[in-house]
Amino acid sequence: MSSYYYKTTAPTVLSAIQGWEAKRAEFDAKRIALKDFFGGPGSPMSSGGDSYVGGVKISDSRDLDVYWCRPDEYGYRSLRTAAKPEKGASKEVRAAYRIEHARLVELWQQHCPARISRDEVWKAIGIDWGSVWLSGGVFFEHDGAVYLHLGFQLKDGGEKVEGAAEIVSSELEAARQAVLGQRKAA
Repeated sequence: MSSYYYKTTAPTVLSAIQGWEAKRAEFDAKRIALKDFFGGPGSPMSSGGDSYVGGVKISDSRDLDVYWCRPDEYGYRSLRTAAKPEKGASKEVRAAYRIEHARLVELWQQHCPARISRDEVWKAIGIDWGSVWLSGGVFFEHDGAVYLHLGFQLKDGGEKVEGAAEIVSSELEAARQAVLGQRKAA
């Protein structure tokens, strides 16, 4: 597979990437804040270009099975669509379970962050998400420039990113390492 490297300082592209980073940071903060309501952070799930919360990391105690599915391989539990009382539970106990489950569902709806999609960013910078889906692509910002590592070439008449100039892989890698170093230091 081929790789192509680009850099742009176009304000519209930079704004789109910074907007995505802010949206992603807000999503992650809300995902982590689920611990304040459920006792554990939300799961960092992704599908294609989408990010979403599929469950929370809470106790694997069987006592929670009434409201929560069993933990997945990473320890995250998803909220059941309805309470699942144990066999032989009385009518009063079942009613109490339904009330508690409704409370949990309401909390989930109020505090779980909505699904976000990276596809919107690709579109905003001038690239069809299908091209990225088929051939791959990564973007990041460093020192006022946006760097693109794509599995396809930007061509006249095709995908267009304002101000994008092809660069060598070593320039992109140096910027990537600088960003990784900044994240580690933070």
